[in-house]
Amino acid sequence: MSERLSIPLFPLNTVLFPGGTLRLQIFEVRYLDMIARCMLEDKPFGVVLLTQGSEIRKPDVLERFVHSGTLATVTHSVSDTPGLLRIVCRGGSRFNIVSSEQRTAGLWYAEVETMEDDRPVRIPSELQGAADALERVIVSLAGIAEDRWPLLPPFLLADCGWVSNRWCDLLPLSNQQKHDMLTLDNPLIRLELMHDLLDEHGLIPS
Repeated sequence: MSERLSIPLFPLNTVLFPGGTLRLQIFEVRYLDMIARCMLEDKPFGVVLLTQGSEIRKPDVLERFVHSGTLATVTHSVSDTPGLLRIVCRGGSRFNIVSSEQRTAGLWYAEVETMEDDRPVRIPSELQGAADALERVIVSLAGIAEDRWPLLPPFLLADCGWVSNRWCDLLPLSNQQKHDMLTLDNPLIRLELMHDLLDEHGLIPS
């Protein structure tokens, strides 16, 4: 069920998917204040893809961004250097922006309407190779420190949406390609597209 929310936005040169992990280093005052408020009130902020401007605010440079994104919730934070906050976020529901405005100190706020979450869809046999390949990636993480893992549990390897989203995180797609994948409503189609890409790159055994 969709929900109407009023949230701060964080325009970035990246695309966050539901269930994905986003690590950020925060040092701009507008975002330090935003993250502190979100953590205090246990509320999400919105990650949207920049189409013009810079992640770091520059005078007289207009920021523009796409009109859909993903809710992000802070799951871990470290502040061991004055003026620098390192956070780990988890992607939540997708949303469409209804209206937005830039407020004091350059922080964007928006009225958004959440999109329906992917319905659970079991992976069909013809696409199982994508899940098997992802499982091999997960096994390979065993020798790496957990705070450097590109994806975190729970590992829903039987679900089309989760597997397709994780491949969107991992594959070197352009930001526009990732955003196009994010806005696809059908997780089965998203996985079919990812499976084709994996096959093209020889990542799925014949």
